[in-house]
Amino acid sequence: MNTLKIEKLVFGGQGLARLDNKIVFVWNALPGEEVEYKIIKDKKDYLEAVATKIIKASPERVEAQEAEFLSTSPWQIISYQTENKWKKEITQETYKKLGGEIFADLDIPLISDKLDKNYRNKMEFSFTELEDNTKSLAFFERGGRRTFAVKGSILAEEIINETAQYILNWVNENEIPMRSLKSLIIRSNGQGQTIAALFIKDRLNFENYPKLKTNLLGFQIYYSTHQSPASVPTSLLYVTGQDYLLSDISKTKLKFGLLSFFQIHIPVFMTCLEQIKKHIPKNSSILDFYSGVGSIGLSLAKNCQNLTLVDNNEEAIEYAKENIKLNKLKNVEAFCKTAENITELITSDKILIVDPPRAGMHDRIVEKILQVTPPKIIYLSCNISTQARDVKKLAEKYKIVDATIYNFFPKTPHIEGLLILELK
Repeated sequence: MNTLKIEKLVFGGQGLARLDNKIVFVWNALPGEEVEYKIIKDKKDYLEAVATKIIKASPERVEAQEAEFLSTSPWQIISYQTENKWKKEITQETYKKLGGEIFADLDIPLISDKLDKNYRNKMEFSFTELEDNTKSLAFFERGGRRTFAVKGSILAEEIINETAQYILNWVNENEIPMRSLKSLIIRSNGQGQTIAALFIKDRLNFENYPKLKTNLLGFQIYYSTHQSPASVPTSLLYVTGQDYLLSDISKTKLKFGLLSFFQIHIPVFMTCLEQIKKHIPKNSSILDFYSGVGSIGLSLAKNCQNLTLVDNNEEAIEYAKENIKLNKLKNVEAFCKTAENITELITSDKILIVDPPRAGMHDRIVEKILQVTPPKIIYLSCNISTQARDVKKLAEKYKIVDATIYNFFPKTPHIEGLLILELK
């Protein structure tokens, strides 16, 4: 019997073990546990594995609520309280290890809310075929190609699961073959309304389509080439109703599309916005990089002198421009550019807000910041490791004056970090 002894949880959410002098990152494993395992990745410097049987269980282990939990929410095996405790410990360790001296004395609070399930306002489902040849919603197993049939997800708002079943019924009524089905994306606005898009790998036409109803405002079908595994539109085959949703966040109306970046867990995001607002003096000039549709910047616009939004996603900036008009704002402009190619907007008189993708900020942005020294940087990140890396570089001229962790993604190991930097 081949077993591993789990030492601790690490950034990324896996348990850490050792095998033949090689580090092993193990899913479905908690500190102190002894587990049987299956290797799913064999890299030069490490292995990745899944615990297939728990020989000795941690007293903190709880029973997962879904059989397919590893696909979407691998931390279903711990309580919400334990999750928050470990997220705080992992964040402090990651910041200090990768960020250095600037993080040395920080004791960072973690903010969460009571909602640890049914919080996601966007879900992507795959498909699988059942024994009776009907189709089911599905998720792919972690690290493999096998699919799990599901009825929905405990992470998703209930209206998303309801809409998913509604579209699935139509898929089965039309007997769409598995070879043609790729994925289904559904988005909600937190107010009981959804839009949905089906991605198929063949250019098919149908005699009837799903009818819109009170909680389904729009439906699209995209042809998405089989050459790409991702849900990327190649061409639009069908559309009915609206291709956007409206949400009200912090007294700001925000319009966004199915594929636009938008915050997933709105109640916690709104708490984060309130924290950001505390650090924005009235009549400030603000530059919002990686702005998306303007979910951060536009909520600040009414109290600032001027605001500039920048994002490289064309759809996001089109919605940002619509949101500027929707909120009757005269002091805001928006540019569709990659942030690193418009660094001339970074100046010594503008507060800089950044919410970059997982890769963090481009080196050209960090260099420009150090050159012109904006008075304050609001850095929100979904990847605390690249955030720590960037802030370590900025520590040459900046200090951290506020730091908070947000649990935007309960039952998963993902952590959101907010750091406020000011000139030394």
